[in-house]
Amino acid sequence: MKRRKRKRPRPNAAPEASYICGACGEDIVVPIDLTAGSEQSYVEDCPVCCRPNVIHVDILDPDDIRVHAELEYES
Repeated sequence: MKRRKRKRPRPNAAPEASYICGACGEDIVVPIDLTAGSEQSYVEDCPVCCRPNVIHVDILDPDDIRVHAELEYES
């Protein structure tokens, strides 16, 4: 009889957080890069509706990560 190995959580797995898409309201999970600084902003297209969101990440400490998003508007 073959035994299955249990998957253990990776201790060095990248932290994740989520934001709400400003266009479709979907909850989107994103990986967090702790090495990119305590305040980060970048543009990412929603994987559901493809609208661009400006993602803001505030890392207060590795256990306190805050993410929010707003739609990117073209001028």
